[in-house]
Amino acid sequence: MAEAARASEPATVPAPARGRVGRQVRVPKTAELVAAHLRRQIVRGELTPGDALPPESGLMEQFGISRPTLREAFRVLESESLITVRRGAHGGARVSAPDADVAARFAGLILEYRGATLGDLYRAAALIEPPCVRQVAVKHTAEDIKRLRDAVAAEKAALEHPLDLVEAQDTFHAVLVELTGNQTLILLCGMLRNIIDRANASYTAAATDAATQQAQALKGHRAHVRLVGLIEAGKADEAEKLWQRHITAADDVVNAAGPKTVLELLD
Repeated sequence: MAEAARASEPATVPAPARGRVGRQVRVPKTAELVAAHLRRQIVRGELTPGDALPPESGLMEQFGISRPTLREAFRVLESESLITVRRGAHGGARVSAPDADVAARFAGLILEYRGATLGDLYRAAALIEPPCVRQVAVKHTAEDIKRLRDAVAAEKAALEHPLDLVEAQDTFHAVLVELTGNQTLILLCGMLRNIIDRANASYTAAATDAATQQAQALKGHRAHVRLVGLIEAGKADEAEKLWQRHITAADDVVNAAGPKTVLELLD
């Protein structure tokens, strides 16, 4: 690692390619190599959330690098939310858990750049979430049902507070997918719901018809309550169809307010 660290500037070296000789490839900067080494340790669990990284002087010696190079590596990891850095005499770097919100924010940025609408997100959710509901209805535990009932209870408590209700309903959607146990689906749906939640919060805050908004919220809550009953009863077909209708109806409500509701997620 120390030898690689001596290449402090980007460079190119020839690499073989089909039908071509001497194609240039980029050699990573030293800071990127250091960041990659620490990233692997975090992702593999060799460094766990809350762990303090060694002092800068120790890391500089370990990697054979300068302080500016180390701090550049730290900035890379900070941008990925893999570490937090506290400045000052008593500061230092600590490990953070990889955060799906980071991926969601970046995905939201790309979608906004591409002119995606809130309807796009709902239609994607309508393709992904109903099969998850079916799976949970087919196979679930008493603890699963308790989690779902706790989630709808939190919704009920927030019915008079629109922004709190958006968060509570988003949590219910998240729990449904989490109960599948499929980590890929959990991540993808978590990203999707994160973006929908942020967009819905903006939509809710801008809404002027409080009575209509309250009626829609109550209707959505009742659908959630009914869904839990169908899941508990093992009625997979009915549960899947209900959830398909529910998400489609939410899309219709948003598009009734503005069929071209383009995402606006940037602060």
